[in-house]
Amino acid sequence: MASAARAEAVAPQRTGRPLRAWQQAALEEYEQRSPKDFLVTATPGAGKTTFALTLAARLLQRREVARVVVVCPTDHLRLQWADAADRMGIVLDPGLTNAVGPVRAGTQGYVTTYAQVAGKPMLHAARSTTVKTLVVLDEVHHAGDGLSWGEAVEEAYGRAARRLCLTGTPFRTKPDERIPFVRYEEDGFEGDAGENGAGLVSRADYTYGYKEALADNVVRPVVFAAYTGTSRWRNSAGEVVAASLSEAGTRSVEMQAWRTALDPKGQWVPHVIAAMDDRITHLREEGGMPDAAGLILASDQDDARAYAKIVRRVTGKAPELILSDDPKASKKIERFATGSARIAVCVRMISEGVDVPRAAVLAWMTSYRTPLFFAQAVGRVVRARASHESATVFLPAVRPLLSLAASMEEQRNHVMPPPKTVQGDELDLEPLPPEEREPVTVKQFEALEADARFAHVLHSGTAHTGSGSPVAVAPEDEDFLGIPGLLTPEQTASLLARRDDELRLRIAQRASSDDDTGELPLVEDHPDEDDAGRSWRDAAELRREVNRLVARVAAKTSRPHGVVHTELRKSVPGPPSASASVDVLRARRERLRTML
Repeated sequence: MASAARAEAVAPQRTGRPLRAWQQAALEEYEQRSPKDFLVTATPGAGKTTFALTLAARLLQRREVARVVVVCPTDHLRLQWADAADRMGIVLDPGLTNAVGPVRAGTQGYVTTYAQVAGKPMLHAARSTTVKTLVVLDEVHHAGDGLSWGEAVEEAYGRAARRLCLTGTPFRTKPDERIPFVRYEEDGFEGDAGENGAGLVSRADYTYGYKEALADNVVRPVVFAAYTGTSRWRNSAGEVVAASLSEAGTRSVEMQAWRTALDPKGQWVPHVIAAMDDRITHLREEGGMPDAAGLILASDQDDARAYAKIVRRVTGKAPELILSDDPKASKKIERFATGSARIAVCVRMISEGVDVPRAAVLAWMTSYRTPLFFAQAVGRVVRARASHESATVFLPAVRPLLSLAASMEEQRNHVMPPPKTVQGDELDLEPLPPEEREPVTVKQFEALEADARFAHVLHSGTAHTGSGSPVAVAPEDEDFLGIPGLLTPEQTASLLARRDDELRLRIAQRASSDDDTGELPLVEDHPDEDDAGRSWRDAAELRREVNRLVARVAAKTSRPHGVVHTELRKSVPGPPSASASVDVLRARRERLRTML
């Protein structure tokens, strides 16, 4: 009886938190026009859920609608929407299945997924037309995720009284594809729109971008810390290839270097996890975020499990492992969001809409690189709780990711390409190229080794390395890493470079100590490797030293790094440093020292 009485309440009770300025402005825009369809584009973390539920409460109060239906991408988001609605006095059923039929008594609506709507569109059409209904299409670009999804959404909700579409970023569709209830305009972009023309661009009725949200302290500023390193792998021809992540040359070599860096057996992953953990510790102890946490994004479940073991070994603490096919995934996300665990390792589950406000650090250890997924994933760590907070994203220093980071940092108000066609609740993802196809008698691609080192931070599309003459940062100012206007880009880069050097020293000291005590080292050694293996480790350290010296020479002479590398190869002939021998590297190191 109590729930029924609550559902019949004319004016659902909101929480005491006042609306943000953009939410109030968007509501005023809506109420001035009272449209049948309304599309809101608001940057991840801005508060689209609160806006939508406030609008729903007002329409219910004025009896302009009698039911609210929310359609979202995943099952976990159903629970999140229902909880948020409950806090505002709106009873939405998150467990209504296609087998149940009518909307349950004692509720004011329900939350479903795009996959469920596609399963029985006529059922959802009946539910949304029995009474006047507001349909909220969360992350509406998912209506284009399957060949039939858009048709199903249109069939289900084409006759609904009101429709509110939400998205975290503008999106583009193919010339012959239109997502229902979205207004389009022709666009001159010629990149990913398809072969038949420039395509169509969604036009929002109200837009609230990352730049505005940052100025309003609604989202955290993001520091993108790029990590390079040298990767070695064996190709299908049996040849050993070595290349730097940031100086790979061709796209195919860059992809294989990236793929090797992400291999759990290498040193790139443990080093970046250690840097991530160091950042979490600093946020907890000195950064005013005692509950700070980090997210690691993995490409697949095997990598996720391997990364979780590395987290346990590096940090001494077991992470939360969240996999997309785990029936307990939603409970694990909730436990991590409200608990004290430092790190969660996940595949896809921590994506758009998932709310973990204490997460402030992200490690990009996945091969996914679509603009839409990047913006949504980074959006998981930008939700601001206080003006002093900032977010840090650790990522490989490869061109596709650096380009996405630069675009997002400048202004995340650019148009996203069409989503890929996928099945079920999966997001639009673009993995790295598959392994080379060879007969089973020929050994295929094999990742051998990869190291890691801090490369640079991005600021206004420019890379700042922190090399050359150190920039002074007062100890009391280190807590302001990432806060606009408090540290210069050079200070931020210098600070992160120094911390990376300190981390490398600690790793070496601990490894030495563990060798003496018999304990498991922070970064595993390989006692069974031959002289060639030891030579590789010597070469890796020499490459790091050569790169550091090149950076110093470049800073001293105001020349690009690439120019210094080219002159170095002329002075000391041989292959690029990524594949040069120990003798060549030593000669180049001595040559660089004479240039300082």
